[in-house]
Amino acid sequence: MNEDQIITYLKENDIQKIKFAFADTDGILRGKVIHHKKFIDGMRNGYGFCDVVFGWDSSDGTYDNVEVTGWHTGYPDQQCRIDLSTFRTVPWQDNIPFFLADFSKADGNDLAVDTRSLLKRIAKDCESMGYHPEFSQEFEWFNFKETPQSLQEKDFTKLQTLTPGMFGYSILRISQQSEFYYDLFNLLMQFNIPLEGLHTETGPGVYEAAILHDHVVSAADKAVLFKTAVKEIAYKHGIMASFMAKWTETLPGCSGHIHQSLWSKDKSENLFYSADETNNMSDLLKHYLAGQLHCMPYILPMYAPTVNSYKRLVEGAWAPTTVTWGLDNRTTALRVLNTSAAYTRLETRIPGSDTNPYLAMSAALASGLYGIKNKLELNIEPTIGNGYQDTKNGRLASNLHDAAMLMKNSSIAKELFGEAFVEHYTQTRLWEHRQFAKSVTDWELKRYFEII
Repeated sequence: MNEDQIITYLKENDIQKIKFAFADTDGILRGKVIHHKKFIDGMRNGYGFCDVVFGWDSSDGTYDNVEVTGWHTGYPDQQCRIDLSTFRTVPWQDNIPFFLADFSKADGNDLAVDTRSLLKRIAKDCESMGYHPEFSQEFEWFNFKETPQSLQEKDFTKLQTLTPGMFGYSILRISQQSEFYYDLFNLLMQFNIPLEGLHTETGPGVYEAAILHDHVVSAADKAVLFKTAVKEIAYKHGIMASFMAKWTETLPGCSGHIHQSLWSKDKSENLFYSADETNNMSDLLKHYLAGQLHCMPYILPMYAPTVNSYKRLVEGAWAPTTVTWGLDNRTTALRVLNTSAAYTRLETRIPGSDTNPYLAMSAALASGLYGIKNKLELNIEPTIGNGYQDTKNGRLASNLHDAAMLMKNSSIAKELFGEAFVEHYTQTRLWEHRQFAKSVTDWELKRYFEII
């Protein structure tokens, strides 16, 4: 809908309030409910929003190491602009109108650290090269019979999962929570986040959902909204959903794999597919794949953004640890699926469910385009068998600090995303590591308290 159609819709349906939100650096939705008059007044020029949202972490702790905002700037407002194309209504909240926003500007001079604006710039670059980027993200997450209050009372220990036991792809387990399960599928559909599939994964109370593919910006919008929507729908059923990458060392982590392909502008031809080439892989796909492999070590924090992310990236836990690719190989970092022209795509398997989808998709698309622009040759052979043992091309960084430092000092990262973004983002990741490094963990207490 355009501006006039939106205004007509609000008047005809006597809408008094509107909800909008944007994703912060960590991919957390921050927003407001506003009066319809304020909404209409700001449709064109935006709304002032305190820029502390780019100056604090996921727990609202203010950074002491970033330049874009802070006590030194006084935390002024930045203009937040609603994207009218993202209009939808929230079916589990009386169909309140909802919009996504970002900090893009009409003159193109966007806020460099805004993650949605970053993806929009990379998508525009892709389209200027003659390609339509088609993306999707899938998520795994754990569900618990807990509330925010019970989590605090239990000190986040001895949590009760929604169901017990390891029941991947179980029809039996979903029948036990069918109201919640089908609410997810049906309400997400009504919220314009259609799912390709929804099922249980291996582990107690684990679900996995694949979102139908779309243009990369719309795909990221849906992925960002999906995580919050799942949590809100779960709340209605007395359930808590967690998208932590790894909530316990005894169980597999939660992935956020990204599927991607480049198509002709009219979307009639999948440019990753070639019936005449080995493994049906076009030269374009080979360059794209080579670009991702080449850039991967230097942009890892965009795929693995938290301290916890690296607990998932361990051998034998269905998550990659090496710079590898393979044909339908789930032990490698990159997995090529090439069964037909319609479905040939690349799956980037590094991201966990804790990612900011705008950043994870920016990383995947920008690094792939880097390979195309530089005509990088795919000199790395596909891994046959166990990717964890294929270390000839290197391993991924094993912790957030090392990954952030590689990115901070990388000329490739700065070329892909701009110096201002790289400096800000890596400083936020180093802050995150610093908060963890000074904490005393349960592991340390159990290991040292008595014996040392």
